Amino acid sequence: MEIEILNIFDENGKLVGKKSRKDVHEKGYWHETFQCWIVGREDGTNYIYFQIRSDEKADFPGLLDITAAGHILADETVEDGIREVQEELGIEVTMDELIPLGIIKNTIKTGHFIDNEFGNNYLYITEQNLEFNLQVEEVSGMVKAKFEDFYQFCFGELEEILVISETESDFRYISKNDFVPHQDTYFITVAERIAARI
Repeated sequence: MEIEILNIFDENGKLVGKKSRKDVHEKGYWHETFQCWIVGREDGTNYIYFQIRSDEKADFPGLLDITAAGHILADETVEDGIREVQEELGIEVTMDELIPLGIIKNTIKTGHFIDNEFGNNYLYITEQNLEFNLQVEEVSGMVKAKFEDFYQFCFGELEEILVISETESDFRYISKNDFVPHQDTYFITVAERIAARI
């Protein structure tokens, strides 16, 4: 298996070296990720899409997460991260179609790793019906929620929100426990920055 090498940074974003992905997560080095949120407009209502992480994933299997995201390797630019949208979702999107949301810091700690990320966040807004061709090793399904509900959810005004499957054949209520455990400050910042642009 190919070892992924990532650039590592200090807490202020200064490049300090390179480490393997394994070392980055074991030692908690700050590193860069690409994160793309997709919002679909349907009959005047904005819906935000979440991926369901594959049950085969080592970390957080079966939980909801950012529409498409991934690590930026040491020999890549931030713009190269757009490959994640194509790889995970099977959707062709160009950087020109994305709205930059800026870098959002986020830390996830579990029993076996510390994930300190500088997330380069982007927004893709579409009025087209999306047809996903999922990379099943990474993503087991897609769901969407009304963005207005998600916004309130991020601020703790709602404890649960309704999510609908991509085929609209299934729906359920989900709570924060159904998401990858991003920091509350991360969710709030994402919600604020998307709301300012839709």
